[in-house]
Amino acid sequence: MTTTPSRERATPTTDPALPHVRTTVIVGVRVLGGASADILVRDGVIERVGRVSRADRAEFGADALVVDANGLVALPGLVDLHVHLREPGREDAETVASGSAAAAAGGFTAVLAMANTSPVTDTAEAAERVLDLGRAAGLVDVQPVGAVTKGLAGEELAELGLMARSRARVRVFSDDGHCIDDARVMRRALEYVKAFGGVVSQHAQDPRLAGPDACCHESELSGRLGLPGWPGIAEESVVARDVLLARHTESRVHIAHVSTAGTVEVLRWAKRQGIDVTAEVTPHHLLLTSDLLSGYDPVFKVNPPLRPQEDVEALRAGLADGTIDAVATDHAPHARHDKEHAFVDAAFGMLGLETALAVVSESMVLTGLLDWEGVARVMSVAPARIAQLRGSGGVAAHGMPLTAGSPANITLVDPSAITTVDRATSVSLSRNNPWHGRTLTGAVVGTWLRGRRTSDPGRPS
Repeated sequence: MTTTPSRERATPTTDPALPHVRTTVIVGVRVLGGASADILVRDGVIERVGRVSRADRAEFGADALVVDANGLVALPGLVDLHVHLREPGREDAETVASGSAAAAAGGFTAVLAMANTSPVTDTAEAAERVLDLGRAAGLVDVQPVGAVTKGLAGEELAELGLMARSRARVRVFSDDGHCIDDARVMRRALEYVKAFGGVVSQHAQDPRLAGPDACCHESELSGRLGLPGWPGIAEESVVARDVLLARHTESRVHIAHVSTAGTVEVLRWAKRQGIDVTAEVTPHHLLLTSDLLSGYDPVFKVNPPLRPQEDVEALRAGLADGTIDAVATDHAPHARHDKEHAFVDAAFGMLGLETALAVVSESMVLTGLLDWEGVARVMSVAPARIAQLRGSGGVAAHGMPLTAGSPANITLVDPSAITTVDRATSVSLSRNNPWHGRTLTGAVVGTWLRGRRTSDPGRPS
């Protein structure tokens, strides 16, 4: 006697104890936004993409999960090159566990955790500690980013080789939050990581052009508001120097959170020269603009700062044409007492993991600049390639996501869902959410990591 498998619609939860089933069938989903198909997952691997008949499903037994995905889009699990999980040191703002839950809710199956923790991730032991915290949480693959310099001080190289050879297998190094402004130190770092195929991710901010207090795009607006100006040239000049250093050393450089039209032009030139440079843009720089600072709301204080609309348009165009390779959230949770200050004194940063997909949908898909296959490229395939993550974004095996033999890292998206963001419902421990009260189109409705459901927030009504 055969038993028909259960048919489920998602129920709101981000509980890591979601039941694990050996077999899942996702029925009627648009793979990468294309034609409708079924996805059969067994033992953590995609076994088939095509038609899975009712008779086939019945043979799987009552423990199989059948997901009705009519009208939904399947993407490879999203990969975030740039998150701040705050642990160790600032567990009041975020922990690896809470950040992992936020990531899973946002459709991510892998995140890269920045090194500016306390203590700094500048040793092999510190990197392995972050790796182990991520594995204990079990919701996403947490890959530590190693510091480039000891203590993020910009002077002496950290244990780059030891971190690369550790269990954490660190391949991305960054002093994010601090620019490596010494050209000699940057050159040495690029030469060092070349030996094991690593990449240096640069926070491009010349401290002589944009000091630590700079917090508003330098313009008539910054003068009128009385806020220290952060000119675009402070980013662009460092990017220009670093792409030339990458060419000189024949090494790899990655530019974090690109924010200006000038930087897009430098990157476009560098890629035409064959220089090994990649770059990321944040969701907030694709949609929010500097005029929001007129209200002095510290939730909009971010580094680099929000820029004018002309920069936003250039960033969107650069992402669409491949000049910018990836979207990365720069998820930066803060405790209330760090944000609730006068604008100049408040901490930099905003949340991003749970809303990233919807913001990219709003800014890139609805505007016709990207289709869903393009979203997969910039939010999964390219980030995984840059970080050399095994098994993510189609990097493993044949290099194609969501095909037979691929790890079952899957994100389901409802492209027509309209939601109003409420910071009170965030899975993150922090509430510095710049999207609070905004209505966005497109929502994640389910995430699977190697066949295990890690988030099932339900299909929005």
